[in-house]
Amino acid sequence: MNEEIQFILDSAKEAMESAMVHLDNQLQKIRAGKATPLMLSSVKVDYYGTLTPLQQVANVSAIDGRTLSIQPWEKSILEETERAIINANLGLNPQNNGELIMINVPALTEERRRDLSKQAKAEGEHAKVGIRNARKDANDEIKKLKDNGLSEDLTKDAEASVQKITDTFVAKIDALIGAKEKDIMTV
Repeated sequence: MNEEIQFILDSAKEAMESAMVHLDNQLQKIRAGKATPLMLSSVKVDYYGTLTPLQQVANVSAIDGRTLSIQPWEKSILEETERAIINANLGLNPQNNGELIMINVPALTEERRRDLSKQAKAEGEHAKVGIRNARKDANDEIKKLKDNGLSEDLTKDAEASVQKITDTFVAKIDALIGAKEKDIMTV
């Protein structure tokens, strides 16, 4: 029976780690004032009739904290790339010089920083919901084992282990959100 409990705990931990990975990916998309190639991760370019991620048709790099450079591998898609960035509605203004596209990332206003901070908190709450769902699923599995003859002590120990794992992941989320908020609010 202990193997079954360990399997349940491992499954819960795996689901919680998945929620953390998702949160990390979402937080990387929230810009904190610095230019980063990840800001353009959602941009899709019409490449010979197929919508293709920008990173697959161009070299995207940050020249400095405020400037992005996009150099398409084929000059023929330069204007299509520029159009895709504008259509992505990211609030960025690409400038095409015939060779590559430069984007000057504007400084964030105080109001925009607050909005991004709220967005980061909301992503953190979504991750916590995922963590709590994993906890609920694990506890439901433990209750099924109890109904099939698992002792009361083992049931309580298993539920305590699930709660301990949950608390650890919630603390990680809080730390991640706190760090992101600090990054966003730093001028």
